[in-house]
Amino acid sequence: MIVVRIILDVLAEKKLELSQTLLSLIKPVERETGCKSYAVFCDIHGGNRFCLIEEWETREDMERHINSHRFGVLLGTKILLRKPLNLTMHAIGDLIQYER
Repeated sequence: MIVVRIILDVLAEKKLELSQTLLSLIKPVERETGCKSYAVFCDIHGGNRFCLIEEWETREDMERHINSHRFGVLLGTKILLRKPLNLTMHAIGDLIQYER
């Protein structure tokens, strides 16, 4: 599994525009082949920082997404940001479920 984390620091006056764009991507991206989850979070302390967490079954699924129009829409939000987005990717091996 591949986990992608993207941090976006938005200009205060562009927060609504960015949040609407991010929310519009959730359902379509979740329907993409190999998408296990796609979630948007907002920093409750700073308020102008968003975090996307994406989980992909395979590297190929994630790369297909990165080359998609939807990811291009996300990259197009750079004009709304205070600084470049911060993107990290993690390959996760076998997950161990913990049950109490």
